[in-house]
Order: sequence, then C-alpha cells, then structure tokens
Amino acid sequence: MSHPPGRPGEIRVGISGWSYAGWRGDFYPRGLPQRQELAYAAERMGSVEINGSFYSLQRPTSYASWREQTPDDFVFAVKGGRYVTHMKRLRDVETPLANFFASGLLALGPKLGPVLWQLPERLGYDADLLASFFRLLPRTLGELAALAERHDAKVPEDRALIGVPDGLETQRVRHALEFRSPSFCTDEAFALLREHDVACVVADTAGRWPMAEAVTSDLVYVRLHGDQELYTSGYGDAVLDAWAEKCRGWAERPDVAQVVVYFDNDAKGYAPHDALRLIDRL
Repeated sequence: MSHPPGRPGEIRVGISGWSYAGWRGDFYPRGLPQRQELAYAAERMGSVEINGSFYSLQRPTSYASWREQTPDDFVFAVKGGRYVTHMKRLRDVETPLANFFASGLLALGPKLGPVLWQLPERLGYDADLLASFFRLLPRTLGELAALAERHDAKVPEDRALIGVPDGLETQRVRHALEFRSPSFCTDEAFALLREHDVACVVADTAGRWPMAEAVTSDLVYVRLHGDQELYTSGYGDAVLDAWAEKCRGWAERPDVAQVVVYFDNDAKGYAPHDALRLIDRL
C-alpha cells in the first residue's frame, strides 16, 4: 500500500522506552510523577517503542493503560519477545508467538503500530527459516486475534486478550526486522523481506552492526542507537540534518506510506532531546 500521489508518507519520531531514572529532572521536569512520564513524552512526540515486551510478556492492563495515557492519534511500536528471537531463534515459534500476541497487544487497538523483531548477532541469514517465520506473522488485527487464541498456559485464560476491538478486524499489522549479522546484507535477503512485506530496519549502531537502507515494505523503520558510541552518544546538528533529509526522501517515495524513527541512545539521556530536535527539523 502506498500513499496518495503528491502527498508524502507520514513521519513519526519518538523514543525507545520512556521510563529511565536518568531522565528525571532532565527531560522529565523535577517532581513529575512517574505515572505521568508516558503522557508527558507522548504530548511531545508521535510514537514510542514499547521495549519491556522484549524482556517479558506484559499484561493487557498495562497495554490498556498505555493506550489511555496517550493522544488519539498516537502510535506504539511493540518490540517482539526475545524468547522468540534469541532463545528459540525463530524455530518452532508458533505457540510463543501466540503467547506474545495474547499478552495484551490488542488492548492498544487503533494505536498498535509496527511490531519490531530484533535478531541476535549470531543468527545469520537462513532463507527457509525466515520465510517460515514470516508466514506465521499476523498481518491484520483479525489474524493477530486468531493466532492469539492458540496461546498456552504461559498466558493464563484470565490474562489472555484475544478479542478484536469493534471494527478493527482489518486494521493492518506491519512488521520490521532488525538483523545484526552482515549475512543479511544481500539482494537475496532484501528480496525475501520484500516478498513478505517486512521492513528492513535502518539501524545506526556506531558501526558495531550493519546499517542497511533497503526499502522492503511501505514502512521505513529507523532505530538510532548512537552514531559515535553505542547507546551513549548524542547526535550533532549536522547529523540530525542528514537524518531529517533521509526521512523526507523516504516519505516522498510513492511506495512508502510511513516512516518511524526511534532514538535508543538512552544511556546518558540524549534520546528524548535528540528526538525533539529531529521533530523540529521535520
């Protein structure tokens, strides 16, 4: 799906996670209650990435609460569970995926944006493995709910959310893949991502892992982990100017409907400030 002719795709800029002690009294005003931090961030940016979902299954009540704390036009990206990507390494993951999707994502309703799958560095490109994983991924909220119904006891019945909010059965669910093995940087790998409509994550990792800028879906998903020092360094004006230019270029492509950018250089608190500086440029 592309955007209407003459109108650029949507660009949303935000942060990866929002609950960091070091941001209190800096990005978050001194005295702001912790429960108000998400609302404070969401008033200032168009999206945030939920990353607690990578470490453990969250609860429907948490997703519902996050939805309630944010403006109507806000979008959440959700990071897929490391049990699927790092422990199972994408093998035999139908039930783990069902558990992940039953854990409450449906409570985000219209605010559910892309789902991010981050692979470990040592998981190299394997066409068959990736294709079988991509085929399991739900592409609408209706498909997500159908997969969620197949959850096991890891998500108890009283904590499983498998109903689609009214009228949202056909809402799209987009997926993005962040790989860290250079073996993915091939035309064959990008063609496979295109075939399955999965976005190739553009990851700036201070040179630690590959940065591929292939457009493989109508979603362009950017993660900025720091350009000088991983997770630590802030972005200078000239570098942010360049990223703003890239974002505009992607958004103007007829085959791109949405560009999302998340700052993950959170160790010294640069992420939210850098996000606002990029938003200013856009």
